[in-house]
Amino acid sequence: MSTEGRSAEPVSATSALESAGFVRLVARADGDGLAASGLIASALAELETPFQVTVGRTIAERSARVDPPTNEDDRTIVVGAADAAADTDDVIRLPATDRPATLEAVDLVREIGGTPDPVLALAGVVAGGSEPGAGESEWLLETAIERGLLEQRPGVAVPTSDPIDGVAHSTRLRAPWSGDLDATREALSDAVDGDSDALDADDHRAIGSLVALDAVGADEATDATAESIGRLLRPYATPDHAFATLGGFADVLEALARTEPGTGTALAMGHDVRETALEAWREHGRRAHAALSSASTGRYDGLFVVDVDDGPVETIATIVAASRSPEPVVLAIGHAEAALATREADSLGATVDGVARELAGAEPETEPAFEDGSEIGVEYDVGHRRSYLRYDPDLDNSTIIAAVREFR
Repeated sequence: MSTEGRSAEPVSATSALESAGFVRLVARADGDGLAASGLIASALAELETPFQVTVGRTIAERSARVDPPTNEDDRTIVVGAADAAADTDDVIRLPATDRPATLEAVDLVREIGGTPDPVLALAGVVAGGSEPGAGESEWLLETAIERGLLEQRPGVAVPTSDPIDGVAHSTRLRAPWSGDLDATREALSDAVDGDSDALDADDHRAIGSLVALDAVGADEATDATAESIGRLLRPYATPDHAFATLGGFADVLEALARTEPGTGTALAMGHDVRETALEAWREHGRRAHAALSSASTGRYDGLFVVDVDDGPVETIATIVAASRSPEPVVLAIGHAEAALATREADSLGATVDGVARELAGAEPETEPAFEDGSEIGVEYDVGHRRSYLRYDPDLDNSTIIAAVREFR
């Protein structure tokens, strides 16, 4: 289960891609991974290099897709962690352990002479949990603003021009009306009354205030809620983009990575899939908030557990960590899968690796198959401030919780 391995130096990566006849891109299943793969795919298209993009939910899935090359000039780029066994001279790895995968992709694109799309790159940075313009992404933000691609305004970061639709289905905030379009419309009725396309700066400011007050004032809100909602206010609008704001674009990428990765890949590559993407995003938001509304919770020292019957566990864990957890780490448990999320800067890699090893030893000898037909076995993935586990459905929740507590 080791995720250790080498990363290609920029010069060798550049040389490998310049001579490539075909490139296979294998991306991590999150918004950051999709944005990174989209940036690289666009650069390969400019070079007229044939390529294929696939998305792997777990480290094992990505590692398995690093097949031996059919031809000598075939190359593979893996975005996200992969097993050391996947290392060959034909593989370029962007492990994205200490920084967003998007920034690693930006470096690679520039090395091969491409010009990365700053809006897509910044959306990937936001999806990865960082602020646009912070640290290494500062020049990307400055470039986007200078080119008129971004402009900051009052309001909330959502993908749609209709703020009611946007905040109701957003997975970047949690309020009493989240997931319920009618309840959201009633809650914002004082600020939105009529054509959403005619909203001015004062209207957006009023919407932001109402959303913030409802989120922070909710019964289950924590001290972290104010900080998380603050990141959504005064968004960067994208006047010529398919989605209304940078943060909204990031939210859509995150949803698609977990529900419709093919559509997400097409979106990151610049194809016109806006309506399909938005519908998937809405359904994803509805499921996440509905699952949270009926979830049971438990609190341990340093760990907050959310047990859901049905819902996207990674998204749920992220929402709870940002605004509902009294502890810094959240474990969301679903059916045969779980996710960890943290609002701290530390990595969850060692934790999830240890948990996976522990759970592998607890599996029954007779192994059924998952619903999708794949073999039973503990698989996991690691991203920025979150991780994902898939395991035998016969393992009970107490076993999962005990394993996580042991390795935290």
